[in-house]
Amino acid sequence: MADNNRAKRGWARRNWIVWTVGAIIGVVILASFMSRDDSVPVTTAKVSRSTIRSAISTNGKVEPVHNFEAHAPIGTTVKRVLVKEGDHVKRGQLLVELNAANARSQAAQAMAQVKASQADISALQLGGTQEELLTLQAQLVKARGDLDTAQHNLDALKRLQQSGAASPGEVRAAQNQLDAAAAQVKLLETKQKERYSKPEVARVQAEQSQAETAYSAAEDVLNQLLIRAPFDGIVYSLPVKQGTYVNPGELVLQQSDLSQVLVRAFVDEPDVARLSPGERIEVTWDAMPGRTWAGLVSAIPSEVKLHGTRNVGETTCIVSNHDYKLLPNINVGITIVTAEHKDVLTIPREALRQDDTVPYVFQIVNNELHRTNVQTSLANLTKVEITDGLAENAAVAIGSTNNKPLRDGLPVKAPRQ
Repeated sequence: MADNNRAKRGWARRNWIVWTVGAIIGVVILASFMSRDDSVPVTTAKVSRSTIRSAISTNGKVEPVHNFEAHAPIGTTVKRVLVKEGDHVKRGQLLVELNAANARSQAAQAMAQVKASQADISALQLGGTQEELLTLQAQLVKARGDLDTAQHNLDALKRLQQSGAASPGEVRAAQNQLDAAAAQVKLLETKQKERYSKPEVARVQAEQSQAETAYSAAEDVLNQLLIRAPFDGIVYSLPVKQGTYVNPGELVLQQSDLSQVLVRAFVDEPDVARLSPGERIEVTWDAMPGRTWAGLVSAIPSEVKLHGTRNVGETTCIVSNHDYKLLPNINVGITIVTAEHKDVLTIPREALRQDDTVPYVFQIVNNELHRTNVQTSLANLTKVEITDGLAENAAVAIGSTNNKPLRDGLPVKAPRQ
């Protein structure tokens, strides 16, 4: 009997323990359900004031504005090189001298031709050479003497004919002789006045023009063999050395005034319509990180053409380069600012959403999302300008951290700002 009582008391104790443990577990479970939070963790941003700009990013190339290239006018050797690449030179300064021996010889021959043609022109104007003029004058004096003699003979025979001492045949012969003498005098006088025919005059004049042109060309070659700076600038290319041979037309030297340079920007076809004259261009060069040069769009592209694998329009700007850091032919980065608004309300671009062409955001109010329609203006890759719908410092949701979709009225948990 005692054993039975002890057994009953044991079972009662165990039941009490089970019920107690069960009650505790139930309380814990109930508490966990009661404290459950259905809010979605999100990343947020605040509406803030900043400067926003719309820009075109591309590449470009630097070119000289004022450029001078010297090429060898003939095949010759380099006699002297008086400068080196990078030298600042003054207008009129002798830079390179090419061998001029052959050019001088050709110039001398051309001068001889000029003098010969001048002598021919002089003879043309005077009616012949001095010797020809003297000979013609002597012939004319003799012919006039013969004419006088023939006239005297004819007169004498006519008188004799009247007395019967001369026959009509003798008179006719004397008349013929007079006519021949008169014709000779007229011929020589004509020669004296018009020595050359029109074709002969044209030929002599053409020879003179040709001789003068040849001499002018020879003088030009001589001048080109002495390469001088046409303006103040920098020698940026000098591919020749003293003593080397250069072929006709071969590049000898390049000089430019690099205080200003032209930057040619290659704008992709979809962005060409965004360009307007006067838009700011910012130029960067990888060789000088952190340095920016500024210019303005000078012209809108008139055509789109293939550049490598891209269809581009080309626009240019003039950039001040007083420290001569930008060099011809280098490749540079280009940013063309098509619009810029300062001190405006902006949000990150990823916070803006679109629904049936209506832009909106999810504004966070009391840890809950509220869909808010907004009006926008400028936008770029990172920011959007808000012109209506949001106040400064308002919080907007960017996205959930657990990939759950956002919706109007969704409770959210935002990180502490």
